[in-house]
Amino acid sequence: MTDREMQQHVQSALDREPSVETTEIGVSVIDSVVTLRGDVGTFHEKQTAERVALGVYGVKGVANDLVVRPTNGYERTDSDIAQSAVTAILLNFVVPRNKVTVSVTDGWVTLKGHVTWQFQKDAAARAVRDLAGVLGVSNQVAVQPNVKANDVRTKIEAAFMRSAEIDSRRVQVHVNDGDVVLTGNVRSWAERQEAERAAWAAPGVISVDDQLAVVP
Repeated sequence: MTDREMQQHVQSALDREPSVETTEIGVSVIDSVVTLRGDVGTFHEKQTAERVALGVYGVKGVANDLVVRPTNGYERTDSDIAQSAVTAILLNFVVPRNKVTVSVTDGWVTLKGHVTWQFQKDAAARAVRDLAGVLGVSNQVAVQPNVKANDVRTKIEAAFMRSAEIDSRRVQVHVNDGDVVLTGNVRSWAERQEAERAAWAAPGVISVDDQLAVVP
């Protein structure tokens, strides 16, 4: 697929996504790496545009240069955003209470603290990303499992074999004290994301270094 064809596929995929306003988004492609430029109304819209672009077959990477500019003309103070973020996290039953702290600077939310599982860290970010006035989220919450599993590698490889989206023969798993490194190659960016997600889901995982190459 040529870069021109990939650009058209990405633009078509964005046009089909109802939650993204594409009139202000420009798409360019060089060597199968997509760059998104322009303005969007929310941080969630910015993330969704990136996810859609990564889901196009053959895309090897995305540079997301979209700028969040609220379209409702209403500017919220950092204090307002922080209060809303704290409330949103408290109301999210997935995030453990009193484990995540919030700070806001110029509309950018920073989350810190520690949780037991990656899905709890992800839930904290999802709880605040759609709040009015949020321009970005830096998720610095640390994952600190209560139990260290001796068979982390076995569990990850078993998860790969169960997944219809992952060709486990092309992926190698290396584990050192809960730190996981994935090497090898996958057929698409979506497959790479699924492999990383499956690795994070294994008990005892502290970090995942995804070194998988996308080779269509």
